[in-house]
Amino acid sequence: MIDAILNGLSGLGAGLAHIHWSNPVMMAVGCLFLYLGIKKDVEPMLLVPIGFGAILVNIPLADLMGDEGFLRTIYNMGVTNELFPLLIFIGIGAMTDFGPLLENPKIFLLGAAGQFGIFLAIGLALACGFDKLDAVAIGIIGACDGPTAIYVTSKYAPHLLGAVSVAAYSYMSLVPVIQPPIMKLLTTEKERVIDMNAFMDTKPVSKEARIVFPIVVTIVGGLIAPQGLPLLATIMLGNLMRECGVVNRLYKASENEIANVVTLLLGISIGATMEGQAFLKGQTLLILAFGFVAICLDTVCGVLFGKLMNWATGGKINPLIGAAGISAYPMAARVVQREGQKYNKYNFLLMHAVGANTGGQVGSVMAAAIMLSVLKGMGIVP
Repeated sequence: MIDAILNGLSGLGAGLAHIHWSNPVMMAVGCLFLYLGIKKDVEPMLLVPIGFGAILVNIPLADLMGDEGFLRTIYNMGVTNELFPLLIFIGIGAMTDFGPLLENPKIFLLGAAGQFGIFLAIGLALACGFDKLDAVAIGIIGACDGPTAIYVTSKYAPHLLGAVSVAAYSYMSLVPVIQPPIMKLLTTEKERVIDMNAFMDTKPVSKEARIVFPIVVTIVGGLIAPQGLPLLATIMLGNLMRECGVVNRLYKASENEIANVVTLLLGISIGATMEGQAFLKGQTLLILAFGFVAICLDTVCGVLFGKLMNWATGGKINPLIGAAGISAYPMAARVVQREGQKYNKYNFLLMHAVGANTGGQVGSVMAAAIMLSVLKGMGIVP
């Protein structure tokens, strides 16, 4: 009996004996995420579970990502089969108001322009030797939309999921830092002070139009890029439940309880992919670098297209709203409003920027859908 107890005690502290230098580094990264989420209020709903998951998976011999580990169980039940990001999209659709976009439909073009960084980043990744599927996963960071990045990566490049997820959510939270210098560099002072409300004569969108919109987008988008229909359909289902007014319990559950529970499980699953020896590679640094380039190029393309629309409308469009064409909803719209009022304190760009931002939300999903359908058509994926 005593021998058995002594043998059992000998197992205490075994984790220290098997620790790899990369484990404490990634634990420190996990603690950094916890600090940013708790102390700095940077995307706490995601960074807190991601950070805690990163700590857990880097404790040696716990085997939480082993075949029977509880993190592996969560990962398999929602990430491997892409369920979690799709459920998140239902919640996003329930939270999204497409009214500003429908009131001024041409703003949707800014949402399309804000996705060009995705394709440019794919080209850079291919040029640096990544294979086609890895390059697509890296490029999708430019969507600035975590669920889209997770869906595409978990489907076709699961070995990159940790790096892509961290890059997508990190850069999404850094939008207020990344975008303003680019916005200022690419616009003139005369353009930045344009008051769009002085030119715009928009009418409220009818309830019927709000209901028809998600149905039409689902059908048309599905016919154009059927491989991406799960992404498009879930966000539009959430929005349809919001707008139809007859399923308030489902709408509220999608917006709150379901979204909250799935966000927790998704976050801890992402953290579970950040095991030190697998994560700390030169490849990870390249992915982070390409992701940053993709976000910057999205902003550049959006603002430049805003300048083109400004010219085409005779000076009625403030090019700053082009920066909201990315999918970081509604953060990018708030950045545009804040920057616009720096140069004209009476300017109110928020609703116009929200229109571009919701266009970017749809645009990022469509960009992913198109890429998946192209990969299917090329025979690269089954």
